[in-house]
Amino acid sequence: MSQSEPEREGEPLKLRERAYASFTERLLAREIKPGQFVTQRELVAMTGFPLGAIRELIPRLEAEGLIKTVPQRGMQVAHVDLNLIRNAFQFRLFLEKEATAAYARNASDAEIAEQRERHEAIVRRAEAGEEGQALIEEAEDVDRLMHEAIIDHLDNDIVSQAFRVTWLKIRLIRQYETRIHNSIIVPVMQDHLKIIAAIETRDPEAAAAAMSEHINNARTRAMSY
Repeated sequence: MSQSEPEREGEPLKLRERAYASFTERLLAREIKPGQFVTQRELVAMTGFPLGAIRELIPRLEAEGLIKTVPQRGMQVAHVDLNLIRNAFQFRLFLEKEATAAYARNASDAEIAEQRERHEAIVRRAEAGEEGQALIEEAEDVDRLMHEAIIDHLDNDIVSQAFRVTWLKIRLIRQYETRIHNSIIVPVMQDHLKIIAAIETRDPEAAAAAMSEHINNARTRAMSY
């Protein structure tokens, strides 16, 4: 087999992944709106990928709950409602409680210290009066990176992939309801610092309880809107 043949065999997979990334980027950018009805050809126009790639993408989007087929109406993009909020946060709770307990037992001191420094740096900037989109985006990155580190520490591809799909839905919820903004940066970071403090004591139960409190706080904010 020539070198070009495996490259050609891998190309459809790369195309599907790129099409998926394009869809999710446009969803988060509100170019594709939650609740919107779309056709395959509209997705071609929106994403810039060929019809074949879109047809192969749709089963994945359906399986992940990002699109559903409505009889006689076509494909509908997932919309943010109370049901999505309840389901997404409940799933997070199931995944992250156990993951946090494992992280408390096994994460290195250096990794935990790095998490603390990232959070305290955001708090210092917010309490010093810094405002604006740059701080919000950095706070969101610190938030995401901690949750991903805890999940990925399990070294379980199935869990990591399921978490990332759920995190995408959380981002949609935040975008339309409770996106992190200056007024909640410090409370969110303080929630995280409570989790980090429990992890530092190597107390799995306390760490899992702190994570549960954090997720429930986020769910309460989302539901209140």
